[in-house]
Amino acid sequence: MFLPHPVIEQLSDEQVAMWNRHFVGDGHERPRSVEEGIWRRTQDPANAEQSGWTEDASGRRRVVHYRNDYTLDYTHPVPRLVLAEMYLYVSYTAPTEEISAYAKSVQEWLGEGRWKPRQPGIWQRRDLAVSVCEFDVHPQDERADRATPAGFRSLDVLFTSEGYSSPARTLRNLPWDVLAGGIRVKEQRGNPAIAEDLAGILDFLPFQVEVGCGTSIEAGIPPLHYLHEVYRVTARKDNALTQAHAFTLSPQADTLVQELLLDAPAKARDLTRMFAACFVAQPTSAHRALKALHDAGHMIGPVITHNFDVLSARAGLPEVFVRRYDQKIPPVPLLDEARSLLVIGLHADRRAVQARARAKGMKIFYMDPEGLVENNVFKEYPIEGARDGDTVVRASAIPALGRLCELLNVTA
Repeated sequence: MFLPHPVIEQLSDEQVAMWNRHFVGDGHERPRSVEEGIWRRTQDPANAEQSGWTEDASGRRRVVHYRNDYTLDYTHPVPRLVLAEMYLYVSYTAPTEEISAYAKSVQEWLGEGRWKPRQPGIWQRRDLAVSVCEFDVHPQDERADRATPAGFRSLDVLFTSEGYSSPARTLRNLPWDVLAGGIRVKEQRGNPAIAEDLAGILDFLPFQVEVGCGTSIEAGIPPLHYLHEVYRVTARKDNALTQAHAFTLSPQADTLVQELLLDAPAKARDLTRMFAACFVAQPTSAHRALKALHDAGHMIGPVITHNFDVLSARAGLPEVFVRRYDQKIPPVPLLDEARSLLVIGLHADRRAVQARARAKGMKIFYMDPEGLVENNVFKEYPIEGARDGDTVVRASAIPALGRLCELLNVTA
């Protein structure tokens, strides 16, 4: 694969201005020109349904960490959005015979993909390098004083572009630091009230807002499980949107490395689709409704967002990004004058925003259809942590926020 790799071939003047305003420059809590994701999948009694854990089958592990750096390329007559640098790390821990068989397959794919040896354990093709390392005991397990199951080995595959030829220690350690934080235990749902609209929030003004991927999906951005598919995080045998998808843990069940070794440019189209969709998406009437409610003083503070689409900011709202990996519980600006928190399109309180809001005495309102239609079939996707005393409005953001504006006589 040659870099920079084109993602969007021709950008308008408006898109260039939007990039310069919202994706680059100082003042952001994260580099918005970078897309990053981490998944750590292990076998544990708490995730037995997804991981296949039993007392006789445990110890498998798969860690995926990717980081894509984007920029604008001006070497052509019309500016284009490009993938400038990429970093993709995949680590497997599995029974020794599986690791040995997989390592043999990797060697075959290197040959079939015409990768050239550069030095022991490292191969190169065009602007990408890949390293393959096997371990009796993984160095990160030694670092964490973590035991390797008897009869298990580990194998790491690392794809890097020239800019990441010597990734910093903090970058290399990040997924393992996340792993050390332990697995997320699914919350236990209580008995929230179910309401037709957000009329109840009128008694708890002003409110703050936390948004998940619901507003992004309405803007035409793929749901988060698209990334799960691209990076082969879960084995999706159907289109059901549930939490019960089986983890991809066996190296032989994972096609990610094979796809990149055999045809990196083709796979790059999948890897960059999410960022491209975020870039071309436009704020919806839901974002404009939030802006109007913010201007009217009914909503206060920045949008607490888990999304990297920057749509709230592009609608003119301040935002704070909390889908972070360097902080398990990132700080959030919950304001003393806020009486409630409106959670839009978010199914699990992974960053404890709602828990902290409850601790401050804020009323929690959820706005979410608790599922979506796929192939003309409604697939349930309940909110995990809605509790007694909370209110759930089973509606999408666009109609529900439009209705809230009507109730408050606000013109969006």
